[in-house]
Amino acid sequence: MAIQKERDDLWWMGQGWEDYLYWQANDPKKVEAINDLITDIRRNPWAGLGKPEPLKANWAGWWSRRITIEHRLVYRLFDMDKPGKGQAKPGKITVIQIAQARFHYGKK
Repeated sequence: MAIQKERDDLWWMGQGWEDYLYWQANDPKKVEAINDLITDIRRNPWAGLGKPEPLKANWAGWWSRRITIEHRLVYRLFDMDKPGKGQAKPGKITVIQIAQARFHYGKK
C-alpha cells in the first residue's frame, strides 16, 4: 500500500491520495473542504468540523468526518519518533494518516 507524504505529519494512503487528486481535477470546493477538515484535525482530532465519529468493525481505530452528505474523510492518528535534524532535537510527532476522501467508509 503506497503512502504519499505531503508533510511529516500528513500521510495519504494510496486510495486517499487518488481521491484527493480526483477532487483537485473535478471539484475545487471539495478540496477546500478537505483542507479545512485537515486543519481542524490538527487542532482537535476528536471534535470539530464534519461531525467526527470513531469507526467500528473493519475500520476500528479510524475516524470519519463529513466532507458532504455522501463523502467522508477517513483518517487516524498515531505517534512516531521524529529524528533530530541539524539543531532540532529528536522527539515525537503525531501523524494524520488519510485512507479515503471520497464516498462513504470504503464504498465505491
